[in-house]
Amino acid sequence: MKTIQHYTRSAFWVFVVAAISTTSFAAKKNPTSKLYVADLEGFAEIDTGERIEELSKRSVHNAQGTIIQTKEDSSNAMVFSNGTGIYFAPDTRLEVKRFSQEPFTPNRTDLESEPSISQTFGFIPRGSVGLCVPKLVAGSSMVYQTPQGALNMRGKKVVIETDGFETKISMVEGESTVKGNEANSSGQTLTGGEQAIIRRLPGRAPTIEIQPIPDDEKAVIEDKVTLACNARKTVYFEVADRKDINAPNANGGEVGTQTSEDGEDLSAGAGGALGEGWAAIFDQNEETEDTLTAVVVTPVEPPREVVEISAAAIRPNL
Repeated sequence: MKTIQHYTRSAFWVFVVAAISTTSFAAKKNPTSKLYVADLEGFAEIDTGERIEELSKRSVHNAQGTIIQTKEDSSNAMVFSNGTGIYFAPDTRLEVKRFSQEPFTPNRTDLESEPSISQTFGFIPRGSVGLCVPKLVAGSSMVYQTPQGALNMRGKKVVIETDGFETKISMVEGESTVKGNEANSSGQTLTGGEQAIIRRLPGRAPTIEIQPIPDDEKAVIEDKVTLACNARKTVYFEVADRKDINAPNANGGEVGTQTSEDGEDLSAGAGGALGEGWAAIFDQNEETEDTLTAVVVTPVEPPREVVEISAAAIRPNL
């Protein structure tokens, strides 16, 4: 009997030690890529693949595999977790075929560069978007495709428009490569101030015409990228380990609840903290995952200078 009890205790502790060891070497997933709705005028919706829901300002959603659509007379602006701002004109559809991002260092200070390597591939079947892109790190790629062509974006400001018959790509600032949707088509470099018009007639290969951005289109094009850049300034993304999901964030809320500056809950299924006791040990056997939280930037109001005026200064001269 003693031998059996001793064996049972030994087996139990071996199991516990194995569980703890497995926890120490648990695989860590990349944080789920996110998007933040910075502004919204009218009505827009997002299709996550599981459900279609109406967009709301300051909401946070997973980005991978989503479809965003704006209705007529509606527009919105978003920020992706790699720091890209994007403006959606009315009646626009964007399919995020791929948006993945590698882990990045918390408490980063350079908000002009993207925080880590990312891979973006989006398809725009109709409408118009303005993109304001941070400085991409080595190894990142950003491709947006339309029915007529594709843009390999290297930065920094661009507007893509398509109506089903032709695609206009207007490079406001930076450089990119444009090409037709043909496997063997060669790309052409597009620089700041230039516009590429891609047309594709039935049964023929796409044609690409590059010209200066027309003067009568500049104002509208620049407005779109300005709205995208303004959205970029409203938020940035931080990384928090899921085990520390209840630690306070920069706005005094909880990391994972994604609290805005006015206390609004911006969470989107970030999850909660692990349980206590033995349950925590066994839960941690699963893959751990960093979570991305949106931190809303509160504009800093300049201090008001108080000027003291003496009674003698305002006394009228007699």
